[in-house]
Amino acid sequence: MTNYTTTFDAAIVGAGHAGIEAALALAKLGHRVIVCCINLDSIGYLACNPSIGGTAKAHLVRETDALGGVIGLIADAAATQIRMLNSSKGMAVQSLRSQVDKYNYHTFAKTLLERHNNISLRQCEIVDIVQTDDGFRLTSKLEQVYVAKVVVIATGVYLDSQILIGEQSLPQGPAGFMRSLGLADSIKKMGFVMRRFKTGTPARIHHRSVDTSHFEIHKGDDDILSFSDLTDKPIINTQICYLGHTNTHSHNIIRQNLHKTFKYRKNATNLSVGARYCPSIEDKVVKFADKQRHQFFLENEGKDTQELYVQGLSTSLPVEAQQKVYSSIEGLENVEILRDAYAIEYDCIDPTQLTPSLMSKNIKGLFFAGQINGTSGYEEAAAQGIVAGINASLWIKSKPPLIFDRYQSYIGVMIDDLTTQGTQEPYRMMTSRAEQRLRLRQDNSWLRLTPIGIQLGLVCDRRKELYQSRLIQLDKVRKLIGHRLELSELSTLIDNGALTLSQSTVLTVQNFIKINEVDAQTVCKLKVFQNYDKIVIHTLVAETKYAGYIERLDRELKEISRLQILKITITDYTGIPGLSNEAIEKLNKIQPIDIAQASRISGVTPSDINALIIKLKSIK
Repeated sequence: MTNYTTTFDAAIVGAGHAGIEAALALAKLGHRVIVCCINLDSIGYLACNPSIGGTAKAHLVRETDALGGVIGLIADAAATQIRMLNSSKGMAVQSLRSQVDKYNYHTFAKTLLERHNNISLRQCEIVDIVQTDDGFRLTSKLEQVYVAKVVVIATGVYLDSQILIGEQSLPQGPAGFMRSLGLADSIKKMGFVMRRFKTGTPARIHHRSVDTSHFEIHKGDDDILSFSDLTDKPIINTQICYLGHTNTHSHNIIRQNLHKTFKYRKNATNLSVGARYCPSIEDKVVKFADKQRHQFFLENEGKDTQELYVQGLSTSLPVEAQQKVYSSIEGLENVEILRDAYAIEYDCIDPTQLTPSLMSKNIKGLFFAGQINGTSGYEEAAAQGIVAGINASLWIKSKPPLIFDRYQSYIGVMIDDLTTQGTQEPYRMMTSRAEQRLRLRQDNSWLRLTPIGIQLGLVCDRRKELYQSRLIQLDKVRKLIGHRLELSELSTLIDNGALTLSQSTVLTVQNFIKINEVDAQTVCKLKVFQNYDKIVIHTLVAETKYAGYIERLDRELKEISRLQILKITITDYTGIPGLSNEAIEKLNKIQPIDIAQASRISGVTPSDINALIIKLKSIK
C-alpha cells in the first residue's frame, strides 16, 4: 500500500507530458516521488491536437524512448493511424506522425503513474514553493505541505492562463480545466523573469454533420516504424483522416471579424506572443492575403467519440463568427460545433535562467521542464521532462549533471537553443535547427542514446537486450554491404514495378541502396535481410546513402570537439581584455560551460571568442 507521507525525494508540479517523464525517470532511478496535479483527469491529456510526432518532433519522441521514456510507448498503444511524413525526401527529415485516441492516451499515462510503487499522485494546486536548508517546501491552495529534496516544475500552459474567444477573456486552463493561480507569483518571488506566451486550438465538430465526399481521404501507412522500440506488434490503422480547404468566402468572413479578436482589435491590451509555426487561421489570412485557400485536416479525437479535430483552423474569433467560417467551407455547410476554438495565453519563464541540465542557475535543486520553458508541443515537453528527471536524480545523488550535446541528439539541440539563445516565441523543434541532422535520424536514436539509458540504469532489461541484439545485427549487415544480389532476389521488386532494372543488371547491396528510388522499406524486402530487425536495416540504408556527407560532418565535429574541450570556469566576465560590452553582458547572463557554447551566444563575436580563449590560457 502506498505511503502518503508529506516528505519525498522529489516533487513534480504538473502531470502533462513533461511531468510524466520526469516522475517516471526519478521513480525508476529509485526515488520516492509525489506528483501534484490540479486535476488528475488532465494527466497526459492531449488538450490540443490528438496526435504525436510530426516533422522533427518524432525525433524527440524516439530519442526520449531510447533513453527509457514512455511517450512513444503510450503513443503506439493509443494509435489509430500512423504515417511517415516527408517519405519522398531524405531519411534525415522523414518523421513519424501518429493519430491517437486522446482518451486512451490519458488512461494509459495515468495508469503508468498509478502503478509505480515509488510514485504518489495527489490532486492539489501548488501555490507556493520555498527553498529550505535541505530542499523545498511546497504548499497547496488547501494548505497541504509537501517537502522534497528537488522539485521539477512542469506546469504547461496553466500558469495564470486566460482563454481568449472573441472579445471575451475567461480565467481557465486548457480544455475547460481549472488554471493555476498563485504559483506564477511564487516563481516570480524566487527571482525568475517571466514571459507571456500564447497558443491556440481549433473547434471540435460532430462527424455526422460533415459531408466527407467533399474531402480527400488520407490513410495511414502499413508496416512502418513505431515510436517505441518496445512496441513489438505492427500498428494497425483503424481510422482515416480527411484533407479540405478554406475558400475566399471563408477569408472574407474572417477579415470582417478580425476587429473582434484580442490580437487584431484596436488598442489591443494583451501582450502575449503566439507561435510562429502554428498560426491561427486569421493570422494566415492576414499574412498570406494573396492565397485563395488554406488546407486543413479533419482528425478523429478517439475511437469511441464522434468528435473531429479541425487541424489547421485554430482561431480565437467570436463563436458566431467561428460558426460562419466553418459553415462556409464545402462539406461543412451543416457543421455542428461541439467545442469552440480558442486561444490561450499563459506565463512561462525565460529559459536562459537555466543550466543545460534544466536546473535553475540560482536555485539549486529546482528544475523546469516543458512549456513553462517557452516551448510548444507534447514532444518537446516530454523530452525536457526526462532530462529534468534524470538530472534531478543525479543532483540528489550529488553526481555531475548529464548534459545532452546538440551534436548528439535533437534533445541536445533543443535544450542548447533554449538555455543559450532563449526564445521570444513558443519554441518548436525543426530539422533545420540541427546542424548534424544527417546523423541525428529517427532510425539510429537507439544507437545514440540507449547506451546512456543503460549507464543510468533507466532502461528495462528488455530494452537492454534489444539494444545488444541490434548491435550484433548491425555489425553483421554492415559486412553484407558488398553482397552480390542475384536477379532472382530482385525479380519480385521488378515485377511489382517498384524498380526499373534491366534483366542483366548486377548489383551489390551497396549499389542497390544508392539507387535514388530505393528506400529502406524496399531494402527490408530483400531476402538477404529477412531475418534482421527492420530498424537495423533502416540504419544501414541511411549510413550508406549519406556516407559521403557523414565523412564531411566528421571533419567538422573534430573542430567542434576542440572547442568543447576548452571548459570555462569564469563566472564574471567584467574587465576581460578584448571583450565587447555586449559579450560581457551576454556571457554573464548565460554562463556558458565551454567555448563551443559561448560561440553560439547571440552577440558574442569571433573576436570575443579569441579574447576568451586567450584569457582561459592565461588562467591555466
